[in-house]
Amino acid sequence: MNTKKLIVFILLAVIPMIGLGVAVNSASQILVMALSACAMFLPMLAVVITQLIFKEPVLRGLDISFKINRWWVIGWLLMPVLSFAVLGVTLLMPGAKWTPDGEMVQLALQSMPEGFGIWELVGITVISGLFSGFTINAVFAFGEEIAWRGYLMKMFKGKKFLTTALWTGVIWGFWHAPLILNGHNYPQHPVAGVFMMVLFCLLLTPMLMYFRLKGGSVIVPAIMHGTFNAVVGITNLVVTPYNDLLYGGPGLAGMIVLLLVNVGLFLYDRFVSKENVFSSEI
Repeated sequence: MNTKKLIVFILLAVIPMIGLGVAVNSASQILVMALSACAMFLPMLAVVITQLIFKEPVLRGLDISFKINRWWVIGWLLMPVLSFAVLGVTLLMPGAKWTPDGEMVQLALQSMPEGFGIWELVGITVISGLFSGFTINAVFAFGEEIAWRGYLMKMFKGKKFLTTALWTGVIWGFWHAPLILNGHNYPQHPVAGVFMMVLFCLLLTPMLMYFRLKGGSVIVPAIMHGTFNAVVGITNLVVTPYNDLLYGGPGLAGMIVLLLVNVGLFLYDRFVSKENVFSSEI
């Protein structure tokens, strides 16, 4: 592993995020959303600049392939399943209440045809989330995944799967810190949210890495990442009161679900496919 190159990449990815965090601090809500979306392309830009600095081919070895196999579909469809699992675990959390007639639901239903209720709203959310997950959301998520599941996996080549997942999760998690400190994902607990985001990324990384390897392309985690972002908000629609540390995808509920998914993938990898990816070098 080229440590110097890794440090340069991290600096190029993190420093613009700090600047973005400063800009977000005084921006309007609409501008905050736009800047947060644009932030997803900063890791890709860091990859390009790093490769140019070290005079290496920009995209070589990053597994950008459109050769579809069943793991693409499994990963894509798994995301709404995870979203409903997160909802279920959230409802088991202290203080969580199922509120299908809550304020957010009522606001959302105002733009729906007359007669639509909560389940029609959920259905539309899932269907639209699946569609956007492999289209526009995947494009934005690719800006991150080309770095986290592309470039970093290339740089850690020869290292153990779990070692790579650990370092990637930590780098990815702390990369979010400037936005988290400005209320992204954890508006009630921005400081604690930085460490919650690191833990969340640590738990999300093994799954995305596994599907990247099985799918043979960095586009697979981009689709999964984009779809997850699109559908995980179902919990926020129907559960009150809001608790950013416990509820939803980035909260404790989401982390429990991700932990169970990782355990399931490990057991599948060890006893069914018998490839032992989790204990092998990448």
